[in-house]
Amino acid sequence: FNCVGAERLEEDVFEIPFARDAAAPGEAARAAIAAAAALAKANPERMVCVLGHAGAQEGGAQTGLQLAARRARAVAEALGRLGVERDRIRAEARRAAFSRGGVAVPQARSVTVVVLP
Repeated sequence: FNCVGAERLEEDVFEIPFARDAAAPGEAARAAIAAAAALAKANPERMVCVLGHAGAQEGGAQTGLQLAARRARAVAEALGRLGVERDRIRAEARRAAFSRGGVAVPQARSVTVVVLP
């Protein structure tokens, strides 16, 4: 399966916040990760996309993409530890999103977990 278009879905989406430059989810992320895992476990036929993001202020393009990948991998591993089968999870890095004027959007330092329909 692939995650193309997953960021446009609005239902069964969980935002996992990250501190600036952090690759591991903090305490504030636990509830959202647990909720995503519970939904995925209750719906074993649905796949899970884990989309990592990094802000423009978190290094250059390549550094930011690597940080986004580490964030996505950390959340995917956390979902696996909570009982979601690894073959149902796809972790991907996404480039930082910007609004008009080049300002990074708030979700830039996060991971988006989408339980696909």
